[in-house]
Amino acid sequence: MRIAVACDHAGFPYKERVLTALRSDGHDVADLGTHSTDPVDYPDYARTIGLAVREGRADVGVLICGSGAGVSIAANKIHGVRAALCHDLFTARQAREDDDANVICLGARVIDVDAAVALAREFVGARFSHAERHERRLAKVLALEAGELPGGKA
Repeated sequence: MRIAVACDHAGFPYKERVLTALRSDGHDVADLGTHSTDPVDYPDYARTIGLAVREGRADVGVLICGSGAGVSIAANKIHGVRAALCHDLFTARQAREDDDANVICLGARVIDVDAAVALAREFVGARFSHAERHERRLAKVLALEAGELPGGKA
């Protein structure tokens, strides 16, 4: 699998461990920055990962910032990106299997580095189930992304 990994300065201390683990699992992993703990703006890296996924240069992305929330919010502004903030294995797996997420967002100030590696591996190892109910729900998400406001039960 082709995986793009990026972080801001808060996530930088975790990035190398995540890269190394995913490469050791046999994946083609691209390091899209940042390359130090010098302060940077997380939306720049969310954009880089989002475009890599949207343009097909990566199958999935991994984003790491302090909380994971900032990169998740920013990445989800990019058409075609379904970024999930995950701090537990269940969510990392379910985000892929049920929601067809294509970017995992992790918070370096929330979880330890071993958990970050485990979460990235769980996310990458899961696949969208294509179950009818999840296909139906994903179609509604895609309609929202397209600016449509599909009706449905609230």
